[in-house]
Amino acid sequence: MTTEPAIPAEPSIPEPNPSSSFFNRLVAEALGTLLLVAGGVGTAVFAANFPSADKNSLGVGFLGVALAFGLTVVVGAYAFGPISGGHFNPAITLGVAAAGRFPWNEVIGYIVAQLVGGVIGSSIIALIASTGDGFFAAAHKSGFASNGFGEHSPGGFGIGGAIVVEIVFTALFVFVVLGTTAKIGAVGFAPLAIGLSLTLIHLITIPIDNTSVNPARSIAAAVYGGGWAWGQIWVFIVFPIIGGLLAGFTYRPLFGKTFTEVA
Repeated sequence: MTTEPAIPAEPSIPEPNPSSSFFNRLVAEALGTLLLVAGGVGTAVFAANFPSADKNSLGVGFLGVALAFGLTVVVGAYAFGPISGGHFNPAITLGVAAAGRFPWNEVIGYIVAQLVGGVIGSSIIALIASTGDGFFAAAHKSGFASNGFGEHSPGGFGIGGAIVVEIVFTALFVFVVLGTTAKIGAVGFAPLAIGLSLTLIHLITIPIDNTSVNPARSIAAAVYGGGWAWGQIWVFIVFPIIGGLLAGFTYRPLFGKTFTEVA
C-alpha cells in the first residue's frame, strides 16, 4: 500500500497566528515596520555616505543600504512574523488579501499599524540626527532618504521609470512572499528568501527612485523629507499598491489552487 508524500504545513508567515489577538498582531506589525524603517532609512541617512558625500571613505553606499533593508525584513519576520504574519508593508497586506490568504476586514488595521510604526521609526532617526551638528538640516535638505524621480532620482530617472519599478518589483516581491509561504514552501526559510529578495530589489532599483515597494516606508521618510518628497509621494503609494494587488489577484490563477491555498 502506497501513501502520498506528506505536504509540509503552511509556514506561519504571512499567515497571522490565530492564537494572537488582533491587538497583539497590530503591535507586531507596528514594531516590525518600525524596525524596517529605522534600519533601512537609518542606514541611508547615517551610513550611506560617511563622513560626507564628498569624503565617503567609510560609507556603506547602495550595497549597504540594500542589505540593511533586507536584513531588517529577515529579523523582523523571524521576530514578529509568528505573531502577525510579518507584512510590515501595505502592499504585502493588500497582496496577500487579494490572494485569499488574509481577511479583508483586517486590512485597514494592519495598514494603520504599519504607517504608525514607520513614522515612529523615521522619528527616532530624526531625533538622533538632531543631536548632530547640522546633521538633521543636511538630511532634511537631501530628502531624508525619500523616494523620488526626475531631479530627485539618484540617477536622474523620470516618473515613467519610477512607475514601472514600483509596479513590477512590488509585484515580484509579493510573488516571492506568496510563493515562499505556500504549502510547498520550505518551512522556516520564508523570511530569509523574502529578505534576500528585498535586498536584490534595492540593488537593482535604488538608482532609479531610491526604492519604495512599500508605501509605509515612503511615507515615513517623506515626513522628514520636505516639500518635494510630499509632492512626489503619490507615486510611491499608488503604484506599489497596484503591483501588490496585481500579484495577489493573479497568483492563484497562475499557479493553481492546490499549491496556493492555506493549509
